[in-house]
Amino acid sequence: MKQNLLLSLVAFLLCGALIVQAQEPAKSVAGPTTTAAGAAVISITANSTPLDLARAAFTAQGGEKFRNVRNMMLRGSVDLYQPNSVQSIPGGFSIVTAGDKLRMDIDARPIVVFKQIYDGQQSYSSLPNVELPPITKFGLSLLIKFDQPGYKVTAIPDKKRQRGFRIADAEGNTTDFYIDATTGRVMSFLIYYAGYTFGTDMKKFKEIDGVLVPSSFSQRFEMPQGAFFADYNVKEVKLNQTLPEDAFAIPN
Repeated sequence: MKQNLLLSLVAFLLCGALIVQAQEPAKSVAGPTTTAAGAAVISITANSTPLDLARAAFTAQGGEKFRNVRNMMLRGSVDLYQPNSVQSIPGGFSIVTAGDKLRMDIDARPIVVFKQIYDGQQSYSSLPNVELPPITKFGLSLLIKFDQPGYKVTAIPDKKRQRGFRIADAEGNTTDFYIDATTGRVMSFLIYYAGYTFGTDMKKFKEIDGVLVPSSFSQRFEMPQGAFFADYNVKEVKLNQTLPEDAFAIPN
């Protein structure tokens, strides 16, 4: 039982990577409206279509600058909460993404010490039986591709002051987004994977080189034994760095 809880917790941590996925540059099909000065315009009305909402969210994230991020590095602290517990497990995290490559390190000793690497073809985990979700198919990685062939944007019910829309790819991988009705910023999203639902709520943001990056966010993962929670505090963000050749090297 303890091992199952541990593996579930690690799987939950992996979904943190879904919000920082860097994407290889791609040509957009439909871009946001801009002013004469070049600033992006975000306009959300009661008549905005799901595609309008997706475009507003994409624009708020940084538009083409967001789409063309080559790599991203995040470091910070994380507080983990197991089901039915008010006592957190403090730790640190580091995530590096580049296209469909990922490296994630979690150090929350003595409960969790974990390394996950995906080099674009092979996956490595320092714990057995922990598989990396397809990180390019969920979360903000999906928002990057909202206007690409094979992706569908549909309506979902709004909640409170947030407008909602859903993005799905040709394989049916789905993320539900909820955005601020004024700014277009993604305030939360739900990921559906392997029969489970992962929820992410954004708390604070910072803008780095024109790209909106969450600096504080929380996650919730529902399990039969209860809900896992994790609170992330990003302390360092780097975009478009020159990465070492072995950044995503899988150990022998």
